[in-house]
Amino acid sequence: MKLIDCPRDAMQGWPTFIPTAQKINYLNTLLRVGFDTLDFGSFVSPKAIPQLADTAEVLDGLELSSTTTKLLAIVANLRGAETAAQYPQIRYIGFPLSVSETFQQRNTNKSIAQALDEVARTQELCARTGQEQVVYLSMGFGNLYGDPWSPEVLGEFTQKLDILGVRIVALSDTIGASVPETIAPPFRELTAAFPHIEFGAHLHTTPSSWHEKVQAAYGAGCRRFDGALGGYGGCPMASDKLTGNMPTEQLIDFSVEVGAKLPLNELALDEAKKLNQAIFAAH
Repeated sequence: MKLIDCPRDAMQGWPTFIPTAQKINYLNTLLRVGFDTLDFGSFVSPKAIPQLADTAEVLDGLELSSTTTKLLAIVANLRGAETAAQYPQIRYIGFPLSVSETFQQRNTNKSIAQALDEVARTQELCARTGQEQVVYLSMGFGNLYGDPWSPEVLGEFTQKLDILGVRIVALSDTIGASVPETIAPPFRELTAAFPHIEFGAHLHTTPSSWHEKVQAAYGAGCRRFDGALGGYGGCPMASDKLTGNMPTEQLIDFSVEVGAKLPLNELALDEAKKLNQAIFAAH
């Protein structure tokens, strides 16, 4: 079982700017915890996400010599991928590709066909730099727009990504629509049809529904999970009516439940939890 902590997703929509030095301190603590991967920042237009305009500066401050955790940066287009490719410290370049035509247009002002072309060009870029692309299939568990969704649709997208050579695909719960009935069938079918691809789950949840969602994905063969400490991202986990990121703490609890041994530094994790609360309570 792999844990990917996503402070980038927790911070990106935060209404007040988190100082760069504070981000660096928090991320360096997370790097000491022992997560497989840290989704630490993004290279997108500062107009779109001003909170992460300092990603390059943050990267310069990260202590990478003594960590086994790999870095992942999110991009929204080929230009962002070309920027991320300039930093060999970044192992993974994450690209969101929507299975909903409506959302693809709203999110990136591109069609799915245009976005797929950029995925292909990003894959070629990664082949040259030695980095690896992670494609997030957003609206992976359904959408509000009436666009086609089914495990078969997800399979068609994955087939196209497979041909391009993409080897990590994460189904993403963009709007908090996931329920066990829409989580388990796609993972069951995709892991069987594409055993050479690593499938991940980027789930959103309310406090009461996290376990059933993780169990559905895990039981259907998923072993890669995204989370964010405190469940921040989208909406903070303030009440059962709100839908935020899957809390990393609960993914850790689940790993213990299923007997997955994760090499985590508990002292660093406790420190990260304290910093997490200080950051999001103060801003």
